[in-house]
Amino acid sequence: MRTPVDPRTSWDLPAPGAMPRTADLEPLVTRVLAPNPSPMTLDGTNTYLVGAPGRGQAVLVDPGPDDPAHLAAVEAALAARDARCVAVLVTHHHGDHAEAALPWGARFGARVAAADARVAGPDGRVLEPGERLALAGTTLGVVPTPGHTADHVAFRLESGAVLVGDHVLGRGTSVVTHPEGDVLAYLASLRRVHDLGPSALYCGHGPELTEDPGAVLDFYLAHRRFREQQLLAAMVRGAGTVDELVADVYAEVPREVWPAAAQSTRATLAKLAAEGHVVLDGDRVALP
Repeated sequence: MRTPVDPRTSWDLPAPGAMPRTADLEPLVTRVLAPNPSPMTLDGTNTYLVGAPGRGQAVLVDPGPDDPAHLAAVEAALAARDARCVAVLVTHHHGDHAEAALPWGARFGARVAAADARVAGPDGRVLEPGERLALAGTTLGVVPTPGHTADHVAFRLESGAVLVGDHVLGRGTSVVTHPEGDVLAYLASLRRVHDLGPSALYCGHGPELTEDPGAVLDFYLAHRRFREQQLLAAMVRGAGTVDELVADVYAEVPREVWPAAAQSTRATLAKLAAEGHVVLDGDRVALP
């Protein structure tokens, strides 16, 4: 097995912890970094303001945690754009992306929209795959990207950039956990985003990816194939439980992320079982 090479290793990306709190990524987009760093959220959640310059309006994408300091930074970024928030969009229901959606929507007098009705709220809008949202002097396309979660969507901008939420991270790879995640759906979603030919990937966590987005998506697909091969090879060596597989495959990964690795492993095993490559019985697994 040849380990896939992550093209980002040669890119000039900010070091972990070095991302600026606020950054203008292109005329349409400002990024505001939430103060919730962790091993799973990297530098923190990326909140995006999207709107045509000079229109006095902006869409808030993934408001993130309901944190006073983050709200103040978002309001400062809106003021810098001389814009008011006219809508709140959410890529998926996880709290580090969606917690502030309803309270901030109420604060700004802006409607919340998400693929999950519970996130959108009783007065919100449930997004449909493929629809186009004409907001803040621009248009955002709703791209269905289930896999990380069933309700995950991405937003394609008129510039060609895609706000990918947790589908792709600026550093490392996204986690698809069991039973919430679906690896087969995730792989199909990666291909769907790849087929869009994005000019940039604006991720839910970590830096923006502008140099060669297609190469990152190719790496993500190759990484998933490699993980499957690693799991099958570990089983040949005698691993017969999820914990044994994690200890083998993720031996060089910090133990603090092993619980997430176990959930990711379960999701991958569910795919392999559906394809007939393994026999799965709870946390025990065997080759057929």
